[in-house]
Amino acid sequence: MIEKANYLKKHSQINSSNLSPHVHDEETLRQIVNRLSRIEGHVRGIKTMVSEHRPCPEVLNQIAAVKGAISSVAKIILEEHLEECIIRAADKGDLEAEIKELKKSLNRFLP
Repeated sequence: MIEKANYLKKHSQINSSNLSPHVHDEETLRQIVNRLSRIEGHVRGIKTMVSEHRPCPEVLNQIAAVKGAISSVAKIILEEHLEECIIRAADKGDLEAEIKELKKSLNRFLP
């Protein structure tokens, strides 16, 4: 119960920021969710491989595939953000805050 309360508190803080609302088309959201679902299944497969004592190179190859898939999803999300959210923020005069948040995210995402 405490975890849910913390999640809701954090989520409401994100929504109450100065950033523009992030509204995306249903097709893009569907594509992202589908890709993430496939990645989730792939990660479960890797877990099974480890439990079955599969050879390390096989496991590492599958991990590399997941990393590539995650990077592809990140690219889609970043492109969508640049094409939709940043433009919308510029139109509303919120560009500075949006770019600041994007920079923070990129600093966490990129090594």
